[in-house]
Amino acid sequence: MCGLKLERGEEGYQVGSYMFNIVAAELIFAAVFMGVVVLTWPAPPWKLLQYSGIALMVIAPFAFFPFSKTLFLAFDLLFRPAASEELADPAVDAPRAR
Repeated sequence: MCGLKLERGEEGYQVGSYMFNIVAAELIFAAVFMGVVVLTWPAPPWKLLQYSGIALMVIAPFAFFPFSKTLFLAFDLLFRPAASEELADPAVDAPRAR
């Protein structure tokens, strides 16, 4: 365990991870949509793209949510490295064995 807490204590941090999740879902949708259109160009299946696009935009944010907060933390650490007070002491915070 590295001791870095996932909550950095900044206001709006949760909203940033939500934004990261929605942007990632939109990029996944755009990549899948363009891939299907390019691969089936003479006659793209527009109805299939329409209905599967709706399903993908509903499912993708839920599927990507567990990863979005961690990835947002990684990008945040690139711009604002962790200060010593943000690091937890693993010996103190670890659950004790009974």
